[in-house]
This record gives sequence, C-alpha cells and structure tokens, in this order.
Amino acid sequence: MHPMLNIAIKAARRAGTIINRASMDLERLSVARKGPRDYVTEVDRAAEESIVETLHAAYPDHAVLGEEFGLQGPDQAEFQWIIDPLDGTTNFIHGLPNYAVSIALTQRGQVTQAVIYDPTRNELFTASRGSGTFLNDRRVRVSGRTRYHDALLGAHWPNATDPEQGSKRFRQMAEGATGVRRLGSTVLDLAYVATGRLDGFCGVGLKPWDLAAGSLMVLEAGGLVADFDGEQGWMDSGNVLAASPKIFTQMLSALNPPSAA
Repeated sequence: MHPMLNIAIKAARRAGTIINRASMDLERLSVARKGPRDYVTEVDRAAEESIVETLHAAYPDHAVLGEEFGLQGPDQAEFQWIIDPLDGTTNFIHGLPNYAVSIALTQRGQVTQAVIYDPTRNELFTASRGSGTFLNDRRVRVSGRTRYHDALLGAHWPNATDPEQGSKRFRQMAEGATGVRRLGSTVLDLAYVATGRLDGFCGVGLKPWDLAAGSLMVLEAGGLVADFDGEQGWMDSGNVLAASPKIFTQMLSALNPPSAA
C-alpha cells in the first residue's frame, strides 16, 4: 500500500473516532447554519483539524483544501489533499447513520490516492491510481448490470419544485431507472457506485471535496465519470455522472434526449 494512502487512512480513522464519540450525545451538539439546508457542527471542525494535523505531521509541505477551513498551504503546491471531514452532516445531526470522511491526494492536479471511511459501519474504501479500488482490503468493481430499467441510481440534484434548475430533465432520467436514492452523502454514493451497490450517480453543484476521492474510486473500479456533456469538466462545474460503462451511456442519453424533429 502506498505510504501516502496509509497516512490518509490513519487520518480518516482518527476523524471517525471523533465522529463516533460525538454521535453518542447528539443532544449536546452545537449546530450552525452555513446556508440553506447547509449545516456545520463543532464535530465537522474538530474532525477536519484532526485530519490536517495528521497529514501535516507526515507531509508538512503539502497543501490541504478542506470544506470547513479552506486552503491551507501554497496554492501551487505539487501535492494537495482535498478533504471533507464529515460528508452528510444533516444526516449526522438527525442521528441517521449515513455519513463519511473523505480524503483525496492530488499530485499536479491529478487525484492519485483516495480514502472514504464510514465510521458507523467501519467500512474503509480506498483507491490508488493504477492499483484498483478496495473495500476493507477486498478489491471491488462497478456493477455488471446492463439494462437501464434495472439500474438503481444515487442522486444529488435540485428539488422537483425548482423548475429553474432543470428538475424536469432529472425526472426524465429517474423515470427510466428502477429507482433513485437521495441518501444525503455524495462521497458514499460514489463509493457505492465503485462497489456496485449503486449502478450510477448523478450530482449537481458539487464541490471538489465531494468528488475528489469518490471519482478516483469509480474510475479504478472500472466505471466512468464525466460532466453532463460527457466531457471532463465535472470538477470545475460540480455537475457529474458516474456509473458502470453500460449504465453510464444510458444515463447520459436519458439526461440529453434527442430533440424532437
């Protein structure tokens, strides 16, 4: 296992311990609102501090981009860690056990190492570029399902009551599949695509810390990742499709149906 991946695993498990401890006493949790439907707790901040401390102890020259504290270190550093200390904060504060820690390492802008850790299930997802994706040391692959009407999708897209953001477009995609799940943690959605638990995922308006680790896992598990035009601008736009190859092409077609003649 790559030494940088080992450090990321160590950091993720330490953050998971903080999260698990806090989950036992949610009534004492201090919650602040960052924006509409966007919350942060002292647990998010404590977990991020723990991750940064662990990473910088091993690699003091690396930059770190985190959801809560932004960029720490040089903007043009060769190595940059991208972290989400607690993806699924809304689930967490409601006691719904679907959230995770996400840590990715980029080298010259390319994601090379990835860890997603689900502390409630003690599930550790890892990937190294060129070496595959693993769940608790067992290599995993995207699903082999081929028919779109059998596919189970994960989603992070606008509410159906918001026509200005193209909800009709996403509804067309959803109606073609067997089902759509909005689980509340994008990093777990992507990990689940990599393991075949979900056949595909569609997300809108996401951030680098939502996508970095999970995207490498999907790719290393044999899947495809692209934006809504089938191109590679998803990290900048935040609009992403991720799926097994056969389901991916059908998702893309469902999202971009041919215009009526």
